[in-house]
Amino acid sequence: MDGESHFRFLERMYSVAPVNAFYKPTMTISEGRAEIEIMASQQHHHSAGAVHGSVYFKMLDDAAYFAASSLEDEYFILTTSFTTYLTRPIVSGNMRAVGKVVNRSKSQIIAESVVYDSDDKEIGRGNGLFVRGRQRLAEIDVPDELNTYD
Repeated sequence: MDGESHFRFLERMYSVAPVNAFYKPTMTISEGRAEIEIMASQQHHHSAGAVHGSVYFKMLDDAAYFAASSLEDEYFILTTSFTTYLTRPIVSGNMRAVGKVVNRSKSQIIAESVVYDSDDKEIGRGNGLFVRGRQRLAEIDVPDELNTYD
């Protein structure tokens, strides 16, 4: 599979994941990079009225994960560790996470990600370690059309 086809496959795989029906994210992937956007709203809040840390974590992990996945076109990769830093709370608006691969060896990929608010201010960051799993990407059932979360 060529690079662009692989990136589009990963985007479709992300789009149809059942967990994303709640978050309704959009994602674009290029080589060693992934960008995810979620429109934060009250449904994402904790009891004190700001966006719950799980939304930050999901975006940061997913952006780093798919940046790493962009470099592995045969196997599903696995997150072995991920560290998250929540640096600023938000209540609503667009959240955008950018993930980038910073190191790759034969056995692991290290990627970092940063999440920004609507004003492009950093509100969180993370980094993770990813390894090749045993499941082949060819074994994952992903439809050709994108799921639009109707």
